[in-house]
Amino acid sequence: MFHGSIPALITPFKNGQFDAPAYQKLIEWQIASGSSALVPCGTTGESPTLSHDEWRTVIKTCVETAAGRVPVIAGAGNNNTAKAVELAREAKELGADAVLTVVPYYNKPTQEGLYQHFKAISEVGIPMVLYNVPGRTVASLTVETMARLAKLPNVIGNKDATANLERPTQERLACGEKFCLLSGEDGSAMAYLAMGGHGCISVTANVAPKQSADLQKAWAAGDMKTAARIRDELADLNSLLFCETNPVPVKYIASLMGLCELEYRLPLVPPSADNQKRLREVAEHMGLLKQKAA
Repeated sequence: MFHGSIPALITPFKNGQFDAPAYQKLIEWQIASGSSALVPCGTTGESPTLSHDEWRTVIKTCVETAAGRVPVIAGAGNNNTAKAVELAREAKELGADAVLTVVPYYNKPTQEGLYQHFKAISEVGIPMVLYNVPGRTVASLTVETMARLAKLPNVIGNKDATANLERPTQERLACGEKFCLLSGEDGSAMAYLAMGGHGCISVTANVAPKQSADLQKAWAAGDMKTAARIRDELADLNSLLFCETNPVPVKYIASLMGLCELEYRLPLVPPSADNQKRLREVAEHMGLLKQKAA
């Protein structure tokens, strides 16, 4: 079962191209800092603007760099079921340990449509983590539909970005103790654990991997005092990383740390001057800029 702090990795670019050396360095730092798995090509990785060949290269680079030290959960969702099936098949061929598959966006399927979509992907034969993020997809999986999906052999868990802290308890009771529950909201990651979750697929972990991992480890060890201290230390950062559309803020801080160039792909653009100032201040206050990559 996946657990702990799992960064949804940014995708570094340089002169408009995927920056593989920067990505490899980021992955090594994440593993050394205690991250328990890696998610390449999620929304935080600007997956909507990657070409198919780039998507393959990013997944392949992540799998090869991780080299079995931590699992790789490949972002492989699409609102075209046939395309999502093909992405899952390719992720399996590239050596990913699992796929993260988002609720189909824009076309607003019914619950039966959602069930049939994920059922088709599950037949590829790779472990699958569902991704419920209604703020981006509009459509949302109900607990009842998730319980139906949990009976399929390859549907092993859910990333929950509903911001509804009743959901993890409801999902655990409906889907069973073995169903993996991962938060998609850094600000409530500890609260999610208290409601029965197992970890967090994290944006914050891109720039504060040790703190994010240590919070999860403290909770697992029953050290509530340490977990609460780290939660409070991360609070301002967690909030500011969503002052503009993710991954704009986190990539800005990552660039200050020397982890990547300050490059996005349209329609994403750098943060406003005011938000750059706020992001730099919180990064300096937390000592993140002292952790610049060598």
